[in-house]
Amino acid sequence: MKEDGETRTRFWASQTDGTGVIADDPWLEPFQHDLRYRYAQYLAKKKAIEANEGGLDKFTQGYRLFGFNLTDDGIWYREWAPNAAEVFLTGDFNGWNRRSHPLKREEFGRWSIFLPNNEDGSRAIPHYTKLKVLIVTPTGMELMRNPAWSKFLIQNPDTYLYDTLFWNPPPEWTYHWQHPTHVKRQDALRIYECHVGMSSNEPRIGTYAEFRDVVLPRVKKLGYTAIQIMAIMEHAYYASFGYHVTNFFACSSRCGTPEDLKSLIDTAHAMGLQVLMDVVHSHASSNILDGINHFDGTDNLYFHAGERGYHRLWDSRCFDYGSWEVLRFLLSNLRWWMDEYHFDGFRFDGVTSMLYTHHGIGMSFSGDYREYFGLHIDMDACVYLMLANDFLHTFYPDVALTIAEDVSGMPTLCRPVSEGGIGFDYRLAMAIPDKWIELLKKSDEEWDMGNIAFTLMNRRYKEKSVAYCESHDQALVGDKTIAFWLMDKEMYDHMARDSAPSLLIDRGIALHKMIRLITYGLGGEAYLNFMGNEFGHPEWIDFPREGNNFSYHHARRRWDLADNPSLKYNFLQQFDINMHDIDTKYPFCRPDNHQWLVLAHRDDHVIAFERGDRLLFVFNFHPTRSYNDYRIGVWWPGKYHIVLDTDSWDTGGQGRVHWDIIYETKAESWHGRPHYLQLYLPCRTAQVYRCFEMAGTELVDNEARAGTRHEGLQPPAERPAVDGDAAASSDAAGRGPATAAAAGEQPPQVTPEVAAQSETPSQSAAIATLPRGGDADAADVAQSSTIAPNASSAQHSERATPAQESMQAADDSSRPSPAAETATAAPQSAADPSTDRRSGSTDRREHAERKRRGLFGRWG
Repeated sequence: MKEDGETRTRFWASQTDGTGVIADDPWLEPFQHDLRYRYAQYLAKKKAIEANEGGLDKFTQGYRLFGFNLTDDGIWYREWAPNAAEVFLTGDFNGWNRRSHPLKREEFGRWSIFLPNNEDGSRAIPHYTKLKVLIVTPTGMELMRNPAWSKFLIQNPDTYLYDTLFWNPPPEWTYHWQHPTHVKRQDALRIYECHVGMSSNEPRIGTYAEFRDVVLPRVKKLGYTAIQIMAIMEHAYYASFGYHVTNFFACSSRCGTPEDLKSLIDTAHAMGLQVLMDVVHSHASSNILDGINHFDGTDNLYFHAGERGYHRLWDSRCFDYGSWEVLRFLLSNLRWWMDEYHFDGFRFDGVTSMLYTHHGIGMSFSGDYREYFGLHIDMDACVYLMLANDFLHTFYPDVALTIAEDVSGMPTLCRPVSEGGIGFDYRLAMAIPDKWIELLKKSDEEWDMGNIAFTLMNRRYKEKSVAYCESHDQALVGDKTIAFWLMDKEMYDHMARDSAPSLLIDRGIALHKMIRLITYGLGGEAYLNFMGNEFGHPEWIDFPREGNNFSYHHARRRWDLADNPSLKYNFLQQFDINMHDIDTKYPFCRPDNHQWLVLAHRDDHVIAFERGDRLLFVFNFHPTRSYNDYRIGVWWPGKYHIVLDTDSWDTGGQGRVHWDIIYETKAESWHGRPHYLQLYLPCRTAQVYRCFEMAGTELVDNEARAGTRHEGLQPPAERPAVDGDAAASSDAAGRGPATAAAAGEQPPQVTPEVAAQSETPSQSAAIATLPRGGDADAADVAQSSTIAPNASSAQHSERATPAQESMQAADDSSRPSPAAETATAAPQSAADPSTDRRSGSTDRREHAERKRRGLFGRWG
């Protein structure tokens, strides 16, 4: 049977007709005819472009043919308006004479005019002067429009409509690039999603120049490797967040000029940051007077006619991707932003709406593969996306990065076009933020650890995902940021470090860090954060509109909150820096990295997993219960030390885990792994451990040779002494039982009641990649046979590969008896508050327990 499977895999992998993707996903086999048809349509369109246009290279540079183009002798202007009877160019340059400059009709519905230079050699149209194109329909109706390929527009203060400006600055005003054209793709993709207009600390619209000077240095300092800029293409309605585009080749003039945007991108490149653009090709603004809707008087020039061309939920127009000139327009639009502005790639918005004729409206995708193939698929849109990914990756092979926003889970979306895929590099893991919002609406005591782990791991084999807790979507009016979900109005009064203690704030800060870390560590091959959310930006996003009296109060970023050392926002920002620092030193959020879910214990609220090269992530989500000597199975034998702690003093924690402890593995199978560690797990905390010295090998980290104080990995600063502090000496503060054992002290006793509540975990799991340096042994495979609760439908929609292991539940009968546990394996015991080493003395027990539970917030 294994041989038959291998033969089948080799067969499909050798196919060149668009079915090669079946090799890694046998569930696609019943749909092989759909895959062949889709690939054949793509090849046919590409060959037609090569035969009629000279290839994709020329076809994707339509901006050199249409719109305004300069020659030594003058200016060419060309437009596509097949329904027009007459076309005229008018503006400041001819005193707004509507009939003095007629365009000549060409073939295929094109119109053109050449304007020679003036006698003195100057251009016939001066820089920064207004222009319009007059379309006369067959019925004699006169339509004043902005040229469809306009490169710069400004809003008319009298009419509030946007007018085209001829953009041709003199040499002294033209931006001259100082740095390489593009930044190449990097192994580490950490995306900072941002909006230039709302990046100001003040209640107003920010500028490209301010973003360049203020925000870019912040992004670099935080440790991100890419910025993803929203709302670049011109949009008449600011509150649309940039998603109702009116002019596709023009940058938003609210924030500055094209030269300002180029300076921003050039500066980002100098910092080594990739610059991605949030491109909107899924729909267009329905505006007529300043958009491309009804450009020549018809409703089907760039869009489908009738109901199919109208998106009823978005009040916008849907492109006709089967139209030759629409393909030229959209593909050239991507090329324009890459060549003229030096963007390094795109996040494609609304891909679900593009892929299906129903636009995903009213659909609740179950994962049934019949939902992804059939007559409801917009094949023209699929072909457009395949052509877009093909030419971007061909012409910019080490640069172009494409990300799809798709909520449907379409298989093959992020597989190479040559294999039959649609060709994106990454997809947004959109189920993850939805899961966190769902969980935040109920008590964390009710959280299902197995369901959390499954949601984070539920992604398609060989299709990379961008993990994120929240983006701009989750913070829009009607919703709120994770920080505000956690802490709500308490943030107004209790975010000062010297404010009155607040249990809600302490809980919020702890969970905010844990949510971000587990999403980062387990959720994908890249990570994204929306600007300001790294420090727990409060409240929500709401752009100026009539409903809020056109206020900018919620359309800005309060950087002052994060920069104020007397506020607790600074703790969350520091933790964000710490996470990226660990990913830089010990890469874990990467494609093809080792990932193995060791444990997802429902009752203990503990999740543990291995990721990357010898990193162990351990999370204790329990709100009140800490654990002494908690056993965690590991693959790598040897010595471990802590490299990241959500409970560290510098990030608002209580410092309950000591950084100088060295943890050594025991050679006994646990959780299906050949070795185990015993760790102290304080409640509502997470730690990342690194195997810095592998037993039986010469593999020793350089920074670990000197001992426990590792070079470049200093523990956080100690908590300052405070009057009335009930903790014991600084040497004992924050130490778990492992510290006590190292000092020759006896670990605390576990009462029968506590032991009964904390038996060996009943659920563990494994995923995906085999550990480096060897195959999984039989025990690993045997313990990975049962699907976890809530996994059935998701497993179908996001199918694991043959190499992936499903989540599994260990049978209670496999546990050793209590006596055997006592003799051979320390129980997974909750720390007894009366004997915890941190309490200092018995008359301080209550204080210590309250401190452990987070009831005192003065340090956080």
